[in-house]
Amino acid sequence: MEHQMFVGGAWTGARSGATTEATSPATGESLGHVPEGDREDARAAIAVARAAAPGWARCTAFERAALLHRVADVVEARRDELARTLTLDQGKPLRAEAYDEVDELVTYWRMAAEDGKRLAGLLPNSASPGRRAMVVRRPRGVVGVITPWNWPYTMPAELIAPALACGNTVVWTPAQSTSVAAVALAACIAEADLPPGVLNLVTGPGPVVGDEIARNPGTDAVAFIGSTGTGRHVANAAAGKAMLLELGGNGPVVVLADADLDSAVAGALTACYLCAGQSCTAGERLLVHHDVREEFASRLAEAVRQQVVLGDPLDDATTMGPLNNAGVAAKMDDHVADAVRRGARVLTGGARDRAQKTDLFWQPTVLDGVSRDALVATEETFGPVAPIVGIGSLEEAIALTNASRYGLLAAIYTGDLRAGLAYADAVRTGWVNINESSNYWESHLPFGGRAGSDSGIGRVGGSHPMEAFTELQTVIIGGGAS
Repeated sequence: MEHQMFVGGAWTGARSGATTEATSPATGESLGHVPEGDREDARAAIAVARAAAPGWARCTAFERAALLHRVADVVEARRDELARTLTLDQGKPLRAEAYDEVDELVTYWRMAAEDGKRLAGLLPNSASPGRRAMVVRRPRGVVGVITPWNWPYTMPAELIAPALACGNTVVWTPAQSTSVAAVALAACIAEADLPPGVLNLVTGPGPVVGDEIARNPGTDAVAFIGSTGTGRHVANAAAGKAMLLELGGNGPVVVLADADLDSAVAGALTACYLCAGQSCTAGERLLVHHDVREEFASRLAEAVRQQVVLGDPLDDATTMGPLNNAGVAAKMDDHVADAVRRGARVLTGGARDRAQKTDLFWQPTVLDGVSRDALVATEETFGPVAPIVGIGSLEEAIALTNASRYGLLAAIYTGDLRAGLAYADAVRTGWVNINESSNYWESHLPFGGRAGSDSGIGRVGGSHPMEAFTELQTVIIGGGAS
């Protein structure tokens, strides 16, 4: 199948004619060819978006909302097709995860539609008698959107939908390894019949297309979700523009001595193995009190053996599929090997599953006795591993959390609410879950990294991206107006 980009309301190939073959991480089969866009393709899309911006901004919030709801309607009608495409292109298990992501996609479009209607300004007092002051929110113009491969439907939606809802046009480039899913989402937007040029999709290498979108003077704001390293590059390229960057995390899951271990084990399963661990909110390290560490580790390893089913993601019984690409699989190889060299014990898993259709299937792994300076405990591994690090107190958990260069999300399990709140007060992360998995979030709530960390700036979730996608305009009405 030959996939195409979507620019100016029309499907098109790259101007150079170049394509890249898309291959399923789940089956190894070809999913067709995707255009390999370049800087010229990105520049053309930006020009089209700029031309469409004034007309889209003049639409009322209610007119834009109706079109966004239409996108959600199309997504619902294409639910089965979108879920299967996601499984083949990204690797998520169809029943366990893919359908959930499609359903969440609907939520993001409908939520943005309604949030756009409620976007409000201010009516402050004027210092001069007889005058009135208004402060209104205006769209910035063209928003460049660069998205990752781990949630190829919902992460674009949490940026694109609010950007459109508040009156911007968008130029979007997705991760190359999930471009087929991106084309499927763009097809839903095309069917909803938004005005030409309002949403434009350009596929191609991130260092080329993404870089052009970030630095081109035709984009007025840039939104990026992805790794910290790439985020730094985007920030440098987009210097001077409004930016929203949701970057990496290494936020821990803390288990204190008084925690309900049943709840903590269940939460760790979700934290470490949802999306095969390929989540910025994954339980990248488990800080477990020495008094319960041995029992927790044993119970978690047994739960993994009993409940995490690695296999064909199209099989209804499968709960965890392959890793998405060779790079993240190689990182798992390196991080697990490093942890073992530093003294960690493999309680279950520990290697790739060579019996599967591709070599991207990594066994769900539990490591106990992990050194605090191991790569798996300090970096973002992005794979299905639960690295258990022993701690002796709440204060130690706080210190280890804040020693990380990341500041995205942390979770704590404790029977003492005061201890949970003390942890939330002390740690420098943008989100804290108390007695809940690190992979629990709600789509309308603000999510992002704390200042001074390597986890980004700004907030996604609900209407919060609109703070980056709009700017304030002050309007004064003089006393002579009639």
